[in-house]
Amino acid sequence: MSKILLVAVNASYSHTNLAVRYLKYYAQNKIPSASSNCSASIEFAEFTINQNEGEILRGISDFSPEIVIFSTYIWNATIVSKLIPEIAKIIPDCAVGAGGPEFGYWAEGYLKKLPELDFVMSGEGEETFSQLASAFADGKYSKEKLKEIPGLYISEKNGKPLFTGPREPLCDLSALPFPYPEITEPDTKIHYYESNRGCPFSCSYCLSSVEKKVRFMPLERVYKDLQRFLNAKVRLVKFVDRTFNLNSERYINIWKYILSNHNGKTMFHFEIEAEYLSEEALEFLKQVPSGVMQFEIGVQSANPETLKAISRSSELKKLAENIRRIPKTIHSHLDLIAGLPYEDLKSFGKSFDFVMNLRPDALQLGFLKILHGTSMERYATENGWKWMQTPNYETFSTPYLSYQDMMFLKDVETLLDVFYNSGTFATTTEYIFRHISPWNFFCPVTEIARKNNALQSARKESYWFDFLAHLDLKNGTICELNAKPSERTDCLYDLLRYDFVRQGKKGNFPEWYCHHYDKDKHRKLLEQNGGIHNSRLDFGYSEYEVFNFNPESESPENTCGHHEILIKYIRKQNL
Repeated sequence: MSKILLVAVNASYSHTNLAVRYLKYYAQNKIPSASSNCSASIEFAEFTINQNEGEILRGISDFSPEIVIFSTYIWNATIVSKLIPEIAKIIPDCAVGAGGPEFGYWAEGYLKKLPELDFVMSGEGEETFSQLASAFADGKYSKEKLKEIPGLYISEKNGKPLFTGPREPLCDLSALPFPYPEITEPDTKIHYYESNRGCPFSCSYCLSSVEKKVRFMPLERVYKDLQRFLNAKVRLVKFVDRTFNLNSERYINIWKYILSNHNGKTMFHFEIEAEYLSEEALEFLKQVPSGVMQFEIGVQSANPETLKAISRSSELKKLAENIRRIPKTIHSHLDLIAGLPYEDLKSFGKSFDFVMNLRPDALQLGFLKILHGTSMERYATENGWKWMQTPNYETFSTPYLSYQDMMFLKDVETLLDVFYNSGTFATTTEYIFRHISPWNFFCPVTEIARKNNALQSARKESYWFDFLAHLDLKNGTICELNAKPSERTDCLYDLLRYDFVRQGKKGNFPEWYCHHYDKDKHRKLLEQNGGIHNSRLDFGYSEYEVFNFNPESESPENTCGHHEILIKYIRKQNL
């Protein structure tokens, strides 16, 4: 009996690996049972990139495997490449293989780079691994047996890997096992799930564009699987379908099932193409309450020439219209990519403002990765892109953006997370964005932060409040303030004070903050807003503050006067 260990090295502890689960449970349905004299023992082990190599190697060794197969992606390729040469040292005669998009799309390169690597599974792995496990159910690993299995690159002594031929994609997705048979109760993990495979689109930078044949899991099977997640009350289920909303009738039925059977606990995450949302879908989404769904929407660029070059839809008007119609009960996360063709800083700034003006709950500013096997790899090679030759293959420069430009955008990304994506400064930035564009805010703020070495290390939230308290909005731009912040009486300062105090009860107020407190007036406002039930808790979970401008108004700049505000905080559940 061969002992096979499937190894996942995840990006964080909260992640789970879908691939190793599919391979294990799919193969177990195909090979002889464990009670047979001829069987393969298949296990999987999950680690994280935050663990050191020695700890992972020890964990692998504890299984005493005869064959180890790694699941590879750009985020774990570096550590996996370090682990593979060490396996033979701690487990003599153990064969080592790999699969997944990173090694699978550059199999020849990795086999040449890592002589200790015996084989690479290319393409979808369920049938390939199932045949591999069956081939070694009756004994030791041998390369001769591998040569009979399609979908493999096998290392050869002459240095040129042997390719056993392409493997056809799995046609019947109902043959896939449910990947989490062990879940019976809530946990903090992210559970990945797919209801379709393949992608009909041709985005040049994406590996999903390589496989055009789209296949769907039968709806009844999807409902059954979703119910298992709902029954277990897991925290988050992320659909890995490259574009979830391909078939209107189908995806709306899945949403209807989720909404009809929701447990009040589980969030479902979908990657969608917003411009293809149907009218029926947009109407249905109005019914979805908070805490049920979240969307990730790839905008990538608002430059039509760029979108054409990367083979993406340029229906920007429809895209914007549909995104605006997605209700705020659904957390929407929009993506931009820096480093695309025809996108210089000016063009990127327009794309940035296009997305920010849609007011997403979060904007992820990503950087183009030149992945092996994509058409962008060829385009970038022919047109002067420079990028990191090891994972994560991130772009250094393009004909339109210098390395310095890219580093500037890296700093913009940092401040975007601080001032927008965190939600901490929501009132302040919303006011600013009504007077200048988001790009015209982030550019000078980035320059000021650089000048003050504010980006050299991680900074606490309190630092960034103090940082903004020393800035002012004048003549359509952000500039540094010469006066003491505590002497300010302007609207921007009041909104910053409001954002600061609404974050939670303060033991001490910083030097920049001017606090106006009156306990009697605090009590009066509590009595007017629901009464006082427990004096200690009611005072402890609220704050009284006076503002010259009403921060809770839609147009605070027009409310100059005297505004007494009661701010209530969320109480801890155990209280």
